[in-house]
Amino acid sequence: MRRRAALVVALITAMVGASAGAAGAAPKSSYAYLHPGGQPRLTEKVPVNVVFLGYEPDQVGRAAYLSGLPKKYEPVVRYRLVYGQTEKLGITYTYDYKVSYGSRSYEDKFFRQLGKLAKPAPLTEYQTAYNEQAKNVRDITANHAIDAPSVEKWLAYHPPAGVDTRRNTIFFINWYGRSDFKFHVYTKTGEPDPDTGYDFGQERDSRKVIAWGGTTADDEETGLGSTRRVWFHDLSAGPESWTSNYDVDHPDLDGDGEVDYRMPPTWEYTAGGFRAPGALAGDLSLITRYVALNLLMTSSPLYPVELPTPEPPKSLNIDSNTYEGWPGVDASQRYITPELLVDELSELRWRNRLDFDNQDLPYDAKAEECYLGVLTDTSCYPDSGYPAFANLYLYNWANLERTKDDAGRVDYEIPVFNYAVGEGVDVPALGFADDNYVDGTQTGVFTFISPDVVASGYGLTTTQIHEVGHHLGMSHPHDGYDSETGVDYEPAGRFLFANAGDESNSMMSYIDVNWDFSQFDRDNSDRFLTAAYHEAANRLAADVLASSRASRAKAQLRAADVLLGLSTRAFARHDYRAAYAFAEGAYNQVVAGAKRAGVDPAGAAKALATEADAARRTVEVHSPHEFIDTLAPDSPRSQP
Repeated sequence: MRRRAALVVALITAMVGASAGAAGAAPKSSYAYLHPGGQPRLTEKVPVNVVFLGYEPDQVGRAAYLSGLPKKYEPVVRYRLVYGQTEKLGITYTYDYKVSYGSRSYEDKFFRQLGKLAKPAPLTEYQTAYNEQAKNVRDITANHAIDAPSVEKWLAYHPPAGVDTRRNTIFFINWYGRSDFKFHVYTKTGEPDPDTGYDFGQERDSRKVIAWGGTTADDEETGLGSTRRVWFHDLSAGPESWTSNYDVDHPDLDGDGEVDYRMPPTWEYTAGGFRAPGALAGDLSLITRYVALNLLMTSSPLYPVELPTPEPPKSLNIDSNTYEGWPGVDASQRYITPELLVDELSELRWRNRLDFDNQDLPYDAKAEECYLGVLTDTSCYPDSGYPAFANLYLYNWANLERTKDDAGRVDYEIPVFNYAVGEGVDVPALGFADDNYVDGTQTGVFTFISPDVVASGYGLTTTQIHEVGHHLGMSHPHDGYDSETGVDYEPAGRFLFANAGDESNSMMSYIDVNWDFSQFDRDNSDRFLTAAYHEAANRLAADVLASSRASRAKAQLRAADVLLGLSTRAFARHDYRAAYAFAEGAYNQVVAGAKRAGVDPAGAAKALATEADAARRTVEVHSPHEFIDTLAPDSPRSQP
């Protein structure tokens, strides 16, 4: 794609240059796709296939199901919302829903396959806990384990007639009620933590799931071979830990006075059960909207995908810095696997060149004071106005120059700070991707390791991949934004069921059974970056046209307009990689035009940075931090 896009850019430039006319002619003030100073105008009619297997139309009515689904979606930068800003990306999705019910012959074939894959297994802790509920409709008498990637692959390559699994496809499965039904859970094993060797999928019952999907074509462990976009969800599996649907006795699980909404097993949709039969269509509609669409298939970025650099960077260095405060342990040597870190992030940011380096930093008195202050809510910069949680940001930004060891070699060093602490010292989280506490712009990545963290199964590498993913804009698949209602939500209260989004092949989930970015992650990242390059081209084009020498850039601006047109059309036909490549080519053309017109390509970004710096001195400092990746006892990750 990179080579093909480069060839197209070169041909367009040559063609436009040949027809540019006299050098002194004024450039056009309007273009078809280049909107100087304006936002991107990217649209996509997103195909969404929904296939019901084992659910009949009288159980899940088409009209009732569709009535709860959104008509469109406009992504926003979610962390800006915390600061009262709604920053849209310039993307508008509409949805093309195709709903079908499996035929009897297809369902027989599919459930035969499930039966072949099902292996006898002990009841999970959560199936046993379900049996112990006072109000459960029936008891689980036996259990079977089914390999989730095998089911995803079978569905991807054996869909019902007319269903194209290259496009977003949701399979809702209900095996219960058939004569061949077996109680079951889905498993994902064989991908242990690279630093500790701990296989969460094998060792923990909390990682036995009822949904799975999003695997890429080239996933090293379970790749599909070619690009497919499948996610399946099976309420006849489990019950399970992750969505807490094993508990049918307690509407309010955390005691906060709000019902924690979750979808029970299929057999609980009955008179006298946890949910009335008529609620099933609405519940599956909720899962489609608030999980499959908002969190997986058409999500919003957490942070801006435009990194805080003067120009969009081509080369990225993962600049790892480790405070070695664990006596007798070289944590950076033992608990970081650089090759995996670079490989996984390169698959997400495939048009960037990524590399890694680490330096160890002294865990001296000030570093320790600021670290322990986070745990005790004590600021180590009490006159700053920043909360204690900002200690690590403030300390490391005050000493940032000592970490800048790649100046001039790469365009951007991603600041990663690892704290290794010894026995008896707590950690504030597994990690978090910090912001500037003023306007929601990403700053640094912080990860933590201790004997307790290692005993829980984690090294540093997977946390680094996850947190750098946030720094690059990616959200969790369990919290997100609903565009039509303007609600940003997390898996709690009426949205507890959103935890189901973690049951996907995404590095951004908490389920810890894989270390890859999903196909949905890749699609969304490419879309976000397409919009970012459209916006960068528009912003710089405005500066070029304001120049007295704008006429010198005529050919380049016209070439950019053509390339943005190709990008827009590729985006609309769901070719996100081509859309991204063409948009980057368009921006490069505007940069070339800016240089011809005597305009600094980084000028606009520098001006914005100056404004932001001034704002830091006048705007109230906030302390939001809603997205800390915790190992707290009540976190799903901490469950056995």
